[in-house]
Amino acid sequence: MVSRRIAGFHQDEAKHWVAELECGHNQHVRHDPPWTKREWVTTPAGRRAHLGTSLDCKKCDAGAPRDFG
Repeated sequence: MVSRRIAGFHQDEAKHWVAELECGHNQHVRHDPPWTKREWVTTPAGRRAHLGTSLDCKKCDAGAPRDFG
């Protein structure tokens, strides 16, 4: 897996949080217990604290085109 840092966040049409990765790909970062526990995504302070955190980018692994930028 290719690891990429979180550069920002936005919400999709369904109001789910999406991480904007440094590679130009988007990745959902849902807090959806019990499957995914990311309580930090629910607050502005939590999201700010995770800027620069690395996530595995499946789109980079697949050679997908950029989502933005």
